[in-house]
Parts: sequence; structure tokens; C-alpha cells
Amino acid sequence: MAERDQEFLEFVVKGLVDHPADVKINRTVDEMGVLLTLSLNPEDMGKVIGRSGNTAKAIRTLLRVVGMKNNARVNLKINEPEGGTMADIPERKGPQQPQTRSLDEVMDDLKL
Repeated sequence: MAERDQEFLEFVVKGLVDHPADVKINRTVDEMGVLLTLSLNPEDMGKVIGRSGNTAKAIRTLLRVVGMKNNARVNLKINEPEGGTMADIPERKGPQQPQTRSLDEVMDDLKL
């Protein structure tokens, strides 16, 4: 009965991804509450995280509701795929520095 949060997460995530067989959920309980650790196929990361993380936020909110029904605090951790980094996502890299050029280079470009 206490593992309904894990069953719920598995149902939701497998409905979103293209590789449901690769979905793995590890459930640990400690004094802080329940931690669900989600591992999935790297190709499915975008589907689970969503634009600006909105899908992941929604899943976390629903997990908290499921946890409240069972008097437990439920948290979700999404494992990053091996070899990948969050810095590889263009939105996460930060602003690009403009390329600097010398005055001579700019003047050469202006010549016809």
C-alpha cells in the first residue's frame, strides 16, 4: 500500500516516453521522507522534463499529493543519463559572448 507513489510515477512516466522498458524507479525511505529516483532512456529526457521543466514540476506536484494521502513527503530525482551534462542543453549554457573584432577587421568588412 505504501508503494502507490512508485506505481503512480511508473504509470505516468511510461505513458509519456517512447522507451517504456527503459524506465527504472528506485524508492528509498528515510527520516526526510520518500525519494523516488527515476532513470530512463536519454532520448526520453526531454519528454519527462518538458519545456522549462514544466512537465517535471507537474509530476512532482502530483507526487506530493499522492504522498499527502499516505502521510508521506515524496520527492522525485531524475537521474541524468551517463555521459550527458545539463550544460549540453542550449538553454542551460548561459548567454553567448559576442565575438570581438579589431577596428581594422571591421573597416575591411565595410570596404566594397
